[in-house]
Amino acid sequence: MPIRNARRVVAAGSKDRLVPFSSKLAFGVGQFAEGLKNTAFGAFVLFYYNQVLGLPGTLAGAALFIALLFDAITDPMAGSLSDNFKSRLGRRHPFMYASAVPLGLAFLGLFAPPSGMGEWGLFAWLVVFAVLTRMAMTLYHVPHLALGAEMTENFNERTRVVAYRQFFAALGVLTAYYIAFGWFFSDERGGRVDAGNYMPYALTLAILMVVTIWYSAYGTQKEIPFLSAPPPRPKRNPLAQMVLDLSEAFRNRSFRWLFFGVLVVFIMAGVNSALDLYMFQYFWDLTSDEMWYLQLASVAGLMLGVFLTVALLRFTEKRFGVLLGTIVWAVCQVIPVVLRLLEVFPANGTIALFYTLVVFRFVQGFMVQQALTAFGSMMADVADEHDYQTGARQEGIFFGAIAFSHKATSGFGTFIGGLGLDIIAWPTGTEIQSAADVPAQTIVHLGLLYGPVVAGFSVISVWCYLHYDLTRARHAEIVRELNARRRPARARDPTPTAHP
Repeated sequence: MPIRNARRVVAAGSKDRLVPFSSKLAFGVGQFAEGLKNTAFGAFVLFYYNQVLGLPGTLAGAALFIALLFDAITDPMAGSLSDNFKSRLGRRHPFMYASAVPLGLAFLGLFAPPSGMGEWGLFAWLVVFAVLTRMAMTLYHVPHLALGAEMTENFNERTRVVAYRQFFAALGVLTAYYIAFGWFFSDERGGRVDAGNYMPYALTLAILMVVTIWYSAYGTQKEIPFLSAPPPRPKRNPLAQMVLDLSEAFRNRSFRWLFFGVLVVFIMAGVNSALDLYMFQYFWDLTSDEMWYLQLASVAGLMLGVFLTVALLRFTEKRFGVLLGTIVWAVCQVIPVVLRLLEVFPANGTIALFYTLVVFRFVQGFMVQQALTAFGSMMADVADEHDYQTGARQEGIFFGAIAFSHKATSGFGTFIGGLGLDIIAWPTGTEIQSAADVPAQTIVHLGLLYGPVVAGFSVISVWCYLHYDLTRARHAEIVRELNARRRPARARDPTPTAHP
């Protein structure tokens, strides 16, 4: 018998539904916490430990990279555990509720090393709290991503659900930068080189993370009846189950091309995030207010880009959005640096430079959002394809693998950034306040690393995306078959039908 869902009548057994606004809102707000954490982690951790506390760039980058080795286990493990977890709150929500407070405490500790620690003490502290912060975020983030993929199988509604997530992710980034540059790291309070500014900044973000995570979990509880139940499987050791789930995921051709394409993107994003503050302060010689407005332009582009994505992907394949966003991001990364090195870009300290950079940052954020939203929606489509091929709903393992690739390669990007700073002999210490304190050739090398070297890897990513061929028409066929399997007449046969 059909059931009524919002403005749409849905046949029994179908998940081709419109998700209520309140559920999409709560789900989207849940991404706010990750936006806060990723921004602070990417933009300030390396700068804080290297430039402010004096930890060598290679050691700081290595500490963050070591933390990622734990993610190699915890990210897919969180996906596998939540895929197979049974409770009255379903598969995803118990993890979302449980992770909030540990995440806030670990994040606070990251920016609160005891005074008087030597290099190796700082290194150990950074490793421990980077691991704890990433693990706590994993326990929340992977089930949260999987939840969004489960809420609907409608091709266009799925994009709208992801768009809510991306909007609030951008809002989290904006908030983290506003709290940083607008208050705690403002020039009037000592800027980014005052160690005393970091602890209250971390406390503020930690509180916001806990509150928004709990709101997201509570606000999406009413979606539990529409979510999938764990697949019937023999009990296995969790580690063995994770390995089995991963091997099944990588048999999916669509997933493989998306996975390896996004690996490259995340490396580029990691280097970019780690070096942003160096570029702003030393290459472009910007004030705190100018830095804030540049970040505002980028995030405003990300937020407004969501609205174009929802409209654009109604008429194009999702692969087009990924390709468009990746290519334009790379172009906007290269042009300002190359033109500056060719001495045909506005000079530092001029209003023309500021407004030109604002335009580039806005366009870059606006267009990369096409890739971000399309990618999230494509991953949910891949989960449908996997269900069609194997008879198992395993959104968690797919998003766990992607979450690990994001953190691992962006962390690897941070390591590359720290290593690059040492290779170009970047000077450290609180006395390094502006471009005047850095050799001119060193600044040139910084620009080359940040611009052409990083963006050049986008060619590999584009090549991978071109091999993705799960089209709108193919997805419609898959959903029709899945719905047919779920009809009550078919439900009498508990054995899933496998397809090649």
